[in-house]
Amino acid sequence: MIKRLHKRPVLIVAAAIAILLALTSMWFISLNPIERASAVIKINQIIVYGAVSGPLYALLALGFTLIYGVAGVVNMTHGALFMLGAYMFFAFGPLGFFQLEILPALILAAIFVGIVGSIIYALTVHPIVEDELAVLVVTVGVALILQQLIIIGFNTAFKATYLAVPTITFAGLPLYVTFMGVKLASSSLLVCGVSVALFSLVLIFISKAKIGRAMRAVAQDREAAMLMGINTTRLYMLTMAISASLAATAGIFIASSTTGTAEPSMWLHPLVISFAVVILGGLGSLKGTIVGAFIVGYAENAVVILNPLGSSLAGAVALAIMVLVLLIRPRGIFGKRIEME
Repeated sequence: MIKRLHKRPVLIVAAAIAILLALTSMWFISLNPIERASAVIKINQIIVYGAVSGPLYALLALGFTLIYGVAGVVNMTHGALFMLGAYMFFAFGPLGFFQLEILPALILAAIFVGIVGSIIYALTVHPIVEDELAVLVVTVGVALILQQLIIIGFNTAFKATYLAVPTITFAGLPLYVTFMGVKLASSSLLVCGVSVALFSLVLIFISKAKIGRAMRAVAQDREAAMLMGINTTRLYMLTMAISASLAATAGIFIASSTTGTAEPSMWLHPLVISFAVVILGGLGSLKGTIVGAFIVGYAENAVVILNPLGSSLAGAVALAIMVLVLLIRPRGIFGKRIEME
């Protein structure tokens, strides 16, 4: 049975869910009526908040999975591009340099960060792309440089680096909605829905578009793809641009729907989440990204809601999951890496 589970990732997920449900049921039965009522509220909160966090984390990790699956690059600037997206959204937005509406500001911020990502790849990653250790060191350095540039630039322009990110919403939407007895900001539901739509569009693009099929071909066999006439350098730059845009969009969505602020050190936690999600799901696996994102999202919310000190422990949840998976199943739930699956 253990050998069969090791070979079938779906069975691994199903077995884990069954064990979790059994333990939760035993715990729930042991409670008295008053404790049960409180437990129901907490369980509903975990279900709702986890369902909202999952798509956002999937969108965040998708860019990380994409550039790794196609180019084999472990991009440590991913978190910094997340941060840059939030800052550029402020810069283009109603309170920034250009004072644009929310939607144009979001689109321009994503495009700008996508261009920055492709430039970073061309100047710093491509010359050393065959050396994995050098790529790790250089991309960490670039991430720190981006952080310092943000501090210098926004301190000069706005005399502050902690800035309020506009809330993404539409006129006519209620401020809050209630689902399963849980009060939820409508803006959170909106960005969750848009995240699902964007993730779906990227999957369709990869499976149906000519460039998407070229990405899959390069991911599976670079030499054969080059013999077929695919310009891998341009494809890697385009992939990096898409990855950076996805990171920026996730940064905008998460910052606007959670903290409501952009600050220079905000790139570390999303980088850890990205690592945890892709390692948990399986490096290079798109379906693994979806599964891993929901597992991390539910785990973080469960710790925050069930533990009085959960808010201070939330940042360690993704790290703990990542270490646990590396110790037990280093290749992730979906086993051997199948690029761009």
